[in-house]
Amino acid sequence: MALELPTISCSLSPADARVGSVALRQCGGYVIALGTRFAFLDWDTQEVTTILEVEQDKPNNRFNDGKVDPKGSFFAGTMAEETAPGVRARRQGALYTLFPDHSVIKQLDQVDISNGLDWSLDHRTFFHIDSLAYAVHAFSYDVHTGKIACPKLLYHLEKEEKMPDGMCIDAEGKLWVACIDAGRVIRIDPETGKRIQTVRLPASRITSCCFGGKDYSEMYVTSAYDGLDEATLAKEPQAGEIFKVSRFSFFPYISPAKPRALRVRCPGMPSL
Repeated sequence: MALELPTISCSLSPADARVGSVALRQCGGYVIALGTRFAFLDWDTQEVTTILEVEQDKPNNRFNDGKVDPKGSFFAGTMAEETAPGVRARRQGALYTLFPDHSVIKQLDQVDISNGLDWSLDHRTFFHIDSLAYAVHAFSYDVHTGKIACPKLLYHLEKEEKMPDGMCIDAEGKLWVACIDAGRVIRIDPETGKRIQTVRLPASRITSCCFGGKDYSEMYVTSAYDGLDEATLAKEPQAGEIFKVSRFSFFPYISPAKPRALRVRCPGMPSL
């Protein structure tokens, strides 16, 4: 799905597998983590070209979150799907890097749910979330080779923060982590490993966040309604919407403000 702001128009591109993450290509089009494949998507022709398939011996796995590093390589991680509600094979996922020359390496193994990721502003540190570890880890990052090493625990979520999902970094080098089932995003200082801010939203299943707008002073926060029962959905009519949190100062910092939901309508999809 492509979403254009501020008009809030969108269009769809069909896929033959679940899409974990998407990134822009410098030469046009998109790179996508699709099922267990890295692929290119030409939006105009709708053509999908597979680059490489990973984990062919794990049919229950799929790609999840991904993001482009400071040198233009695409990092994306995998996870095992649930086989029953709350039942998932452990440590089946991994984290991969697709380089501009189309080569692929495995950066991490035995991951449960590879999720949010980002890099420090000086490009020396890589941050990664394995959701079932309930933590954010920091790694040394070599901008020249694209490789990561020396993991260390940066932040372990508190009980009320539930499980970490997507993540982004702001202009001050602070991390924002979406807390699924906790209805919030939290701001973490990587220097101290402490939570310094919490922003609550009117939906419990908060899945990811990023900065946008004219000067990147707005935060866009995604949510999900999948997995919620009818009683919870009745209490959370905005579940599944995209929230825009604004009123930032000159750097991405949230002052108290009520989040505003972006209602997106796409042909062939239910209204959010």
